[in-house]
Amino acid sequence: MALPREKRPGIGAATASPEDGRAFVTIEELLRLKHRAKGFSFQPRQPVHSLLTGRHASRLRGRGLNFEELRHYFEGDDTRTIDWPATARLGVPHVRVFTEERDRPVLLVVDQRSTMFFGSRRTMKSVAAAEVAALAAWRVTSLGDRVGAVVFGDSRMTGVKPGGRDMGAARVIHEVARQNQALGSSAVVDARDRLNAALRYAESMTTHDGLICFVTDASGVDEETDRIVTRLMAHNDAIAAFIFDPLEADLPDIGRAAVNSGDRQIEVETASASLRRRFAADFAGWRARLAALSRQRTIPVLPIATDSDVATQLRDLIGQRSARGSHRAEARR
Repeated sequence: MALPREKRPGIGAATASPEDGRAFVTIEELLRLKHRAKGFSFQPRQPVHSLLTGRHASRLRGRGLNFEELRHYFEGDDTRTIDWPATARLGVPHVRVFTEERDRPVLLVVDQRSTMFFGSRRTMKSVAAAEVAALAAWRVTSLGDRVGAVVFGDSRMTGVKPGGRDMGAARVIHEVARQNQALGSSAVVDARDRLNAALRYAESMTTHDGLICFVTDASGVDEETDRIVTRLMAHNDAIAAFIFDPLEADLPDIGRAAVNSGDRQIEVETASASLRRRFAADFAGWRARLAALSRQRTIPVLPIATDSDVATQLRDLIGQRSARGSHRAEARR
């Protein structure tokens, strides 16, 4: 019988060779991703075809550059915002309201636990997560915002204070690479509770009007996770990059295989069609629970697979134009 989703780091995990795929990622590789961090954005206002929605509008209203609306004057409004021509024309006081652009800090919560040290094609989940974090950090700072992180593994957890420009991105990348390269160097442990611990750490680092980006395989999600995320989203936006390997969704017939779970290991007969069906149903159920959490908390979930280029997946998910828009553009040429 298949192990529960949160209890199976993988089949034959932590043994990928350079020929099979990338088991680790270096600081230099993540730094080079700066030139590929294009064509997507984590900003909240975007075209309707994207999962996200442009330049961050503050919840505070002030005398900024972007005009938002003309409305009736209310007691307590700043008299300097009164639109005198409109007031004379309409016969009652009206004010001009503007949207003030503000810096929007982004906090990445990056999973580098042993559950992420698994991959059947191209790369480990831990490497894909590191690439998502690096691309996000470069993109955020290129748009003038600050980026920080909570990077956590089985035993180590580090907070990186939000910073701007290349230095801010580089600090996040260095910590992600350091914890990625530490994977596989010690015995695998059951670290499911580390996800909630990382979220509580993120809660201590956030204030309001920021964006929190979860980069994880969601192992260990429970009711406490839901409560912490609810508190985080009271004054912030959130997005989740769900990292998965195709083998987790579709178990192939490879005969007898060893399945490890922390310090325990069992052998399963993958030739069993009923076992493969239960395995696929388990993964589908897990995805459905994540989708429900996404709907309930209005958190966009980006499914990132290990077998495809991460930068391309991000552009496809939150950067591409709609098919209709593309056709119109072609018609105008």
